[in-house]
Amino acid sequence: MSRSTDVLELKGVSKAFGSIRAVDSLSLDVRRGEILTLLGPSGCGKTTTLRLIIGLERCDVGEIVFDGRVLDAPVERTFVPTHKRQMGMVFQSYAIWPHMNVFENVAYPLRVRGIGGQRLQQAVSRALDQVGLSGMAERAATQLSGGQQQRVALARSLAFEPQILLLDEPFSNLDAQLRGQMRAELKLLQRRLGVTVVLVTHDQVEALSVSDRIAVMRQGRVEQLGTPVQLYREPVTISVRDFVGRTMVLRGVLDLVSSDTAVVRLSDTVSLTARGNLPSGVESGEPCQVAIRPEHGRVEPEPKAPSGPNCLAGRIEALLFIGDHYEATLALDIGQTVLAHLQPVDGWHEGQRVSLSMPADDVRVWRV
Repeated sequence: MSRSTDVLELKGVSKAFGSIRAVDSLSLDVRRGEILTLLGPSGCGKTTTLRLIIGLERCDVGEIVFDGRVLDAPVERTFVPTHKRQMGMVFQSYAIWPHMNVFENVAYPLRVRGIGGQRLQQAVSRALDQVGLSGMAERAATQLSGGQQQRVALARSLAFEPQILLLDEPFSNLDAQLRGQMRAELKLLQRRLGVTVVLVTHDQVEALSVSDRIAVMRQGRVEQLGTPVQLYREPVTISVRDFVGRTMVLRGVLDLVSSDTAVVRLSDTVSLTARGNLPSGVESGEPCQVAIRPEHGRVEPEPKAPSGPNCLAGRIEALLFIGDHYEATLALDIGQTVLAHLQPVDGWHEGQRVSLSMPADDVRVWRV
């Protein structure tokens, strides 16, 4: 492992609970000073992976190496306990002890490590200052709001200056506005301290907004690893495509295929052209999907029928006002339905006839 780039490496790690393999031959590297997010639906293995990293679970197979030191390797019978791993963790529930005040909650991991006196006082004060809770050391835990509890949990994890910070769905208990605020504060804090962060979430907005890299997990494995932009623009599987961002998807059959262009038949009379986004080896006659991100499609009022290439006619079946845009369920004349984004202008209404334009360069063909 290169000390200059990687701080943590999981090599072929597996963990089973009875007949359920929660983590399956997982290999993953974490770079020093980055925010790496494990993203995926419930049951994909992301929290188990986090618990293996910090030592709350032990590997069945594989090896975990942290800063050049083997932490867990069943074959070598090596296991370093949690309190000796120099890692901090914030749990989904925050785990704030109600019988302790803010100071004692933050001081707890320091006391476990035998730290006391002036050094403990300074470490707690520094951690509270880092998360914006200066002056609240004597506040009772039962008097804290959800956002303040989250900050206390974060301060407790930072108090002993860990080399890596593990966050398990840290914002899931907060309201939408506070979640956005805490995401921004986490990124600013991480950049200021330079600490490495591994974040677990099922929230795609959270993952896209704070991460340097994202590992999308499925069935205990990493299905794709990359930057937020790479995963959003260049997903390698349908499941990654559908989990990272919204997508308009239509079913069809490949009609004509050239080196970089495909014509997909959506019905007996309607076809769609895709250019430059074709899977290798596709042939005419194959069933397929065509997909486009909602922001690349354009919906316009149409009294009767669409005009121009790659335009589909339909009507607004359901309309939701989001604030900066509308979300509309479009029932297309070809018998398929998509969720589209509409401009936040007056005049849209349910039942309205519209046309959906899908630029060929933004349409991607997927095998099914």
